[in-house]
Amino acid sequence: MAELDTSSGGGKGGKVRSKKASTRVDLTAMVDLAFLLITFFMLTTSLNKPQAMDMTMPDKEENVDDNLKVADDRTMTILLGNNNEIEWYMGTVDNPTTPTTTGYGKNGIRAALLDKMKSVRAATGKDLFVIIKPSDKSSYKNLVDIFDEVNIVDVKQRALTDITADEIELLKRDGLY
Repeated sequence: MAELDTSSGGGKGGKVRSKKASTRVDLTAMVDLAFLLITFFMLTTSLNKPQAMDMTMPDKEENVDDNLKVADDRTMTILLGNNNEIEWYMGTVDNPTTPTTTGYGKNGIRAALLDKMKSVRAATGKDLFVIIKPSDKSSYKNLVDIFDEVNIVDVKQRALTDITADEIELLKRDGLY
């Protein structure tokens, strides 16, 4: 309660002033609530799991001359060019069977992969072997996209190798390098 000072106090003009009590707010309950909320949200929130692509890579050995021999009629080589374009061919770069330029997606390389998987299976009874060769002009996104396409159509045998000078010339000829 407020008190009134009725003493004249020998001072200025005889004003009566009430004593001001200092106000004190107890923040203990608010701090407890804040820590409870932080704990609750930390325990109930799930963090984003990193998305990683499984790749099996061979051991690095210096003197490896064991090249995998695959028949040309069941080998599809995919060259990654610039501007999100792909050029693919069957066989070898010396004797390719009609190099075809296409894009990504279900109407692009996915349709070509599915078609070649069926025709190779019908002709040889074996699976299609896909060789992916990124160029200097392609982006990392292009490499991830082509691996996604290969995973979608479920190609079992695949390899990632370096592009050769003849294949770069093929890309330059078609305006993809």
